[in-house]
Amino acid sequence: MRYNPSIVIRGRTIDIGSPTYFVADVASNHNGDLSTAKELIWSAKEAGADAVKFQHFLANRIVSDYGFRHLGAQASHQASWSKSVYETYVDAEFRRDWNEELAREAQRAEIDFFTSPYDFEALESIDALVPVYKIGSGDITWIEFIEAVAKRGKPVMLATGASEMGEVERAVDAVLRYNPDLVLMQCNTNYTGDLENFRYINLNVLKTYAIRYPGMVLGLSDHTPGCATVLGAIALGARVIEKHYTLDNRQSGPDHAFSMTPVTWREMVDRARELEYALGSGIKRVEANEAETVCLQRRSIRATRDLPAGTVLDESMLENLRPAPADAVPLSERKDLPGRTLRVDKKRGDCFRYEDLC
Repeated sequence: MRYNPSIVIRGRTIDIGSPTYFVADVASNHNGDLSTAKELIWSAKEAGADAVKFQHFLANRIVSDYGFRHLGAQASHQASWSKSVYETYVDAEFRRDWNEELAREAQRAEIDFFTSPYDFEALESIDALVPVYKIGSGDITWIEFIEAVAKRGKPVMLATGASEMGEVERAVDAVLRYNPDLVLMQCNTNYTGDLENFRYINLNVLKTYAIRYPGMVLGLSDHTPGCATVLGAIALGARVIEKHYTLDNRQSGPDHAFSMTPVTWREMVDRARELEYALGSGIKRVEANEAETVCLQRRSIRATRDLPAGTVLDESMLENLRPAPADAVPLSERKDLPGRTLRVDKKRGDCFRYEDLC
């Protein structure tokens, strides 16, 4: 199926040749408070984010209270929650009457505003206010909903945590049936923030995606601490990075502990911009800042002793020493010098030029 190697979000082009697009995922870190949500928007902008993303869900549209209560022991990051899964989701709900006010706040802050919608009503309620959508890893098998998002005609970021390649391909196909603007994002959905998670992030999946979908825009949705995985992903071709964002890791809530803060986010963006410069074009050439070293560090063919005009050169009169002026006979032509006659006198250490020779 056809897909675009470049996508555009509010006039910003995102592709392999563009700067990385950073998405600050507020998720539930607004703590149910509108003023905190607004503060997070401005803080993310100041820290260098290109977009701020919320998660539009209502607890009774995303989890079954009965289902989780009868599931047995909670696994992974949910095991440390002080409330039940359902109660935690109730506390983290995004109030839908915030939509327009937060969209306006983001516009004032000059940062893109969008969301991960988790039900059809959420999708309908936010559509007029966002330029792009994110589909979370947990919905990668909900093809009906993926198609509904894709049909909105806006770029789609698809996270692929905790999934097999066949599931990824089915979800990608579901988007591309209706929409060629797709960002395919590697993800690991362990949210504990444990350093052991670095063993499982599997950034080389980005190589797999690049082979399976040549030229597709790639990304990383990440929950590991720091920015090591981010820098690795960018080096492997990711141009969209999403990480959770909070004002303070010490706050109470399911996502605060592993989220980036204003300080760590700025550090991540700054290091990423350095990396982008360092990656370059891939064309091997003499770079502008090293042009002088071509002369200073390369060797040219030089006289081992004073030589008068008329001397017939032999190997004993030649040695290779720095520097290498642009008009000097190159080392690759040294084999042609023995047997040539000097037109001019040469001092010991002087280089040989073609105009010096008969």
